[in-house]
Amino acid sequence: MSTATLLRVVIDTNVVFEGLTKQGNAASFVIDAWFADLIQVHVSNALAYEYDDVLSRKLSDARWQKLKPVLGTLLSRTQFTTIYYSWRPTSPDAGDDLVIDCAMNANAVVVTSNLRDFKSARDSLGLQVMAPAELVTKLALEGG
Repeated sequence: MSTATLLRVVIDTNVVFEGLTKQGNAASFVIDAWFADLIQVHVSNALAYEYDDVLSRKLSDARWQKLKPVLGTLLSRTQFTTIYYSWRPTSPDAGDDLVIDCAMNANAVVVTSNLRDFKSARDSLGLQVMAPAELVTKLALEGG
């Protein structure tokens, strides 16, 4: 499948964390789709640093050392997006504003487990937001 036909997404940190730490849930299937190049994932430098920061703080040191190279591999399979314009503050969570800025600049869909915090951006900016299960269903229906 060429990158021109792939769904452009920005994956919220909560999905990355859950997808890397739990198996068999929708978030883990999103991570699998990322590894398999079934989606075109966009990140900004700030969002990549947030992934690293959250994982390194929330995981034990031993678990982080095992997952750090996995995160590095995932990040090597992304399109880095330059933030030319910021829409802050849009979300009640400043970390979510990193996701919003990246998605708006990349013209991508946000994949998050926390749809509520993106409601304002969805309503005011027209940001497309979907839960991990929605993305998995969409990929399955498209044969991805």
